[in-house]
Amino acid sequence: MDKIRTMPYKIEKTDAEWKALLKEKGAETMAFDVTRHEATERAFSGKYADNKDKGIYTCICCGKPLFDSEAKYESGTGWPSYFTPIAEDAVGTKVDGMLWMKRTEVHCADCGAHLGHVFPDGPKPTGQRFCMNSASLDFNKA
Repeated sequence: MDKIRTMPYKIEKTDAEWKALLKEKGAETMAFDVTRHEATERAFSGKYADNKDKGIYTCICCGKPLFDSEAKYESGTGWPSYFTPIAEDAVGTKVDGMLWMKRTEVHCADCGAHLGHVFPDGPKPTGQRFCMNSASLDFNKA
């Protein structure tokens, strides 16, 4: 799954363009810092952490489908968590060594928006926990 990006993303914009787009969409104030500068929202503060509705979670920046609600589960971490993306090419990953430990960042495969991290402690069938920031997601109710 570690996909090292050597080519530009399909969707490229300046910071000013991303800010304007997110404002136009009515995104959370933290969405720009999370998606474009890899910030992390506080645990239990995101609007989708407790969402139980059926539907599709998409990238707040470009609208790419990322996760199906059928893959969402309660991880107890305070962030929306999924055991698999909606499609193999929905997200990309890279190793993040910024803090005291190595983590694997998860990004939108189309626009590069930072979504969160993936950990190897999730449930079956994948054993993965895609721990995402609500601020990086939009939700299309089924």
